[in-house]
This record gives sequence, structure tokens and C-alpha cells, in this order.
Amino acid sequence: MAEKLRLGGMALQNGVLVHGPTSWGCAVRLPDGSVKAASGAKPRFAPDVQTPFLRGPLRLAEAFALLPAVKKALPEAKMPFERKGVLAATVVSAGVARSVRGSRNLAVPVRELVAGLVSLAPAVLALRGPGLAAYHGAEHISIGSYEQGTRATKEHERCGTHLVGPLLVTSAVGTALAARAPVRFRNSAKVVGSVGSVAAAVEVFAWMERHREHPLARALRRPGHELQARLATAEPSGAQLEVAEAALAACLDAEAA
Repeated sequence: MAEKLRLGGMALQNGVLVHGPTSWGCAVRLPDGSVKAASGAKPRFAPDVQTPFLRGPLRLAEAFALLPAVKKALPEAKMPFERKGVLAATVVSAGVARSVRGSRNLAVPVRELVAGLVSLAPAVLALRGPGLAAYHGAEHISIGSYEQGTRATKEHERCGTHLVGPLLVTSAVGTALAARAPVRFRNSAKVVGSVGSVAAAVEVFAWMERHREHPLARALRRPGHELQARLATAEPSGAQLEVAEAALAACLDAEAA
């Protein structure tokens, strides 16, 4: 039996993106009801790097760099954050988070935790957009079914929502440490703290996957699980599953080429 590839994905407003170790596949439902798919090679940033705290940011950078390539190959793809309401929420939440961080009435870790929660608002709004939560569920079902060999559920253990718990913790710690730096180095310390918090969160996420039954791993997974189960995913229709399967097939064909 051929070894299963490790796949990731993203729900779009009108379809699904699936990516593997070296390639991606994307499929969308067009206004006329037809399904259109495209595929290509993934941008790779130091693919052989396995150094802890460095590999995480590089993998995230690859994921972000993939989106323009998908949009170029498949202009009909509607990205989650393209909606005007989501862009407005991003601006508003950034302003609120900045105000919270500037407050002197709360301890630094508490300020960062609240600011981090406020910053999630645009993502939550995007996920509640028309069809997006259902396409998110379709993405999980298609990838999970491929991995398990049986029909999977709409929740997936590797979903990025599970980064929420670790990222809230590491961001609070990173900002608290940066606040202790001398004033002349504080801006640089904030940048280092932001990058470091993401790197640390990714490493914690990987540890959680290796130790799924550990009490700490289960506790850190809880916020993301609740977000995924209650808000981020919905049961897809057969038509949405068809699109997700087309994206999966396009990705696997590109990987095999």
C-alpha cells in the first residue's frame, strides 16, 4: 500500500485548496455551476530545514506565499479575507487590540491575552461567511477520508484552529518579555517576540500532535477544538464535497507527476 502524503488545506469562499509536500491543487464552484480546478508547485523556503523554532515560521511563510500563485492560476478563487466586512473588521480589531495593549489597568499578560482574543475577530467573521464554514468542513472530510481510508468527520486534528491556544499563550509571554527590554531596544524586542511566539506556538502544536492524550496537550487543544466545532466548520453539501474532492485529486495528481 502506498504511503499516504501529509496534506494541508484551506477553505475558500467558493472552493477548497489542498497542498502536499511539493504541490497544491485547488477547485472552485463557478457561477454557472461547473467545477474548475488548477494545480501547481508549492513555493519552498529551505525545505530541508528541521531546526526547531526556525522550521515553523518557514512553513507558515510557504503557506502565505502559496496564495498569490493559486490566485494567478485560478483567478475565480475567492480567498477568505477578500470580503469587505472582513477587511473592516481587521482594521477595527487592530485598533481595539492596540488600545488594550496600551491600557495600564491590566497586567501585561492579561492585556496580551485580551488583545489576542480581539485579534481573532476577523478570522471568526471570515469563517462565518457564506459557504466558507461548509467548505472548511468539506476540506477536512476530503483530507481526513484520504488519510483514514474511511469517511472522516468535519473536524480535523491538524486544523490550524488548534494553534489558537498555544499562540495566545506564547504571544502573551513574548510581549511580556519584550516589555522588560530597555526602551531603546523595545521595538526590536517586540518584533523578535512576535516571530518567536509564532515559532514557539508551532513547536507546541507539533508536540501536541505527538502527545495527543497528554493533559496539557488536551487543554491547549480545547480552544481551537471549540472554535472549529462550533464556528469554523459546518456540514457540507454533496456539491461542496465534490469541489473538495476535485481539489484533493488535483493535488495528488500534481504530487505524482
